[in-house]
Amino acid sequence: MPRRIIQATLAAVLLRSASVLAAPDAIYFNGNVWTGDARQPKAQALAIDDGSIVAVGNDVDVRKLGNANTRAVDLKGGFVVPGFIDNHVHFINGGLALAQVDLRDAATKAEFVQRIARAAAKTPKGQWLKDGNWDHETWGGELPTRDWIDRDTANTPVFVSRLDGHMALANSLVLKLAGIDEKTPDPAGGAIVRDKNGRPTGILKDAAMSLVSKAIPPLSDQELQQGLERAMEHAVARGVTQVHDMGGVEDWRVLDLYRRTKASDNLRLRIYSFVPLAEWGKAAEYKKRNGTGDAWLRWGALKGFVDGSLGSTTAWFHKPYDDAPNTTGLTMIDPEQLGAQIVAASKADLHVTVHAIGDRANDWLLDAFEKVEQSGPKKAWRFRIEHAQHLTPAAIRRFKPLGVVASMQPYHAIDDGRWAEKRIGAERLKGMYAFRSLIDSGAHLTFGSDWPVAPLDPLTGIYSAVTRRTLDGANPNGWQPQEKITVAEALRSYTAENAWAGFQESKVGVLKQGALADFAVLSKDLFAVPPTEIANVKVVRTVVGGREVYVAR
Repeated sequence: MPRRIIQATLAAVLLRSASVLAAPDAIYFNGNVWTGDARQPKAQALAIDDGSIVAVGNDVDVRKLGNANTRAVDLKGGFVVPGFIDNHVHFINGGLALAQVDLRDAATKAEFVQRIARAAAKTPKGQWLKDGNWDHETWGGELPTRDWIDRDTANTPVFVSRLDGHMALANSLVLKLAGIDEKTPDPAGGAIVRDKNGRPTGILKDAAMSLVSKAIPPLSDQELQQGLERAMEHAVARGVTQVHDMGGVEDWRVLDLYRRTKASDNLRLRIYSFVPLAEWGKAAEYKKRNGTGDAWLRWGALKGFVDGSLGSTTAWFHKPYDDAPNTTGLTMIDPEQLGAQIVAASKADLHVTVHAIGDRANDWLLDAFEKVEQSGPKKAWRFRIEHAQHLTPAAIRRFKPLGVVASMQPYHAIDDGRWAEKRIGAERLKGMYAFRSLIDSGAHLTFGSDWPVAPLDPLTGIYSAVTRRTLDGANPNGWQPQEKITVAEALRSYTAENAWAGFQESKVGVLKQGALADFAVLSKDLFAVPPTEIANVKVVRTVVGGREVYVAR
């Protein structure tokens, strides 16, 4: 039977089954719908009832299902896609950062200093100036020091982080508050950067940042609530209908905040909440007492770390850095201890994901996951490697047979691609952000942002994966172009693949009968515009569970 006849027959069956129900709550029609469902890839209209999709098809047939009480929404030809799922955010951090100094695009030392000075002048007495998300590669690679900012911040505690979250600059006031001086030893898994005389410069890497974190006053409930509200508004305006929140600030208090917000029916998107892997015991007890949540808010997942980041020269490699030949990076925790945590958490039936950047970190983590796979009965663990940034050819081939998810963030490729070669050399670049190779190997590839490390914007992420054009414009045909993927593949990585990675493939990620009514309406067809224009496409409407949570004005 020809494929088009099969598709028409399936659509008719779906419509007939929907017609025996009461009239739907809403019908969205006159759309250009990309369903993500291979059985019915295109449609014009969706019928929604009680938060779920009850019919998908053409305008005429779907509109017949409505009555006078059905809300009818004309999409005016808008391009409809399943709601974007972001696989990796630090959600409250991002919401809080929206109210802090923005250093991401500070292009010179002078601009960096001026922005901090202006922000400090406006900061109320006693409050800290934090976040920032600076990138020293933007002004040539020189690390900032406390001497740059002390004159303008003598009475304001300043602790601003690099955009990867693995390095931060503290002013002298903060170092004093934290008790950090020439005699302070480097903590395990971190480093205090010092000048030639042994004096701390103010730069703290990875675990050394926790020395300051202990001195920062705890956030109030109001501050956390405001951070959540800003984060939700920011996300839904970009078509995001679910986030996998990797935490980063007051994780258990934030989970309680999520539960209160959900109980009051004020969540505007779905959240999958992760807590630290080191606290797997607490997470296991929490799951026994409270279950794992529902389709709006879920928990029972854990996030750990193997290493640091490439930008901070703390990612763990087999060979030394080209521009820092005295180091191969570091591990954030003793590998033996981390391995024991992975085993224990898995036995407790918790969902484990671990950050790994360097090639050695990824190899070690694949070995650790394989040990769990081989230690007991077969199970769909769906282990995830967050970032999976630098992979050897052998590592790429291991993802599919182990069932490990490559949880990646495509914006990092067009950002890091500006300067990565000087750090690790041309040969090691070949396994960096290997999207094409992973898909061709049969691995599950999922996409997200790592917000606020990178912008929370799936359209920019799709643009990044499809074009691989670096931010400096130096690679118009793509940086490591052999790893480009198609628009359809990038869309799947932001939708269906993320649903699978979060054990929700039967509920979200595609637009089909029975799925939850999560979708975004875009201003242009992503398959019709040139790939270089994808980042300029706008979100005009976002719907979560049948609720319109964002409509462009």
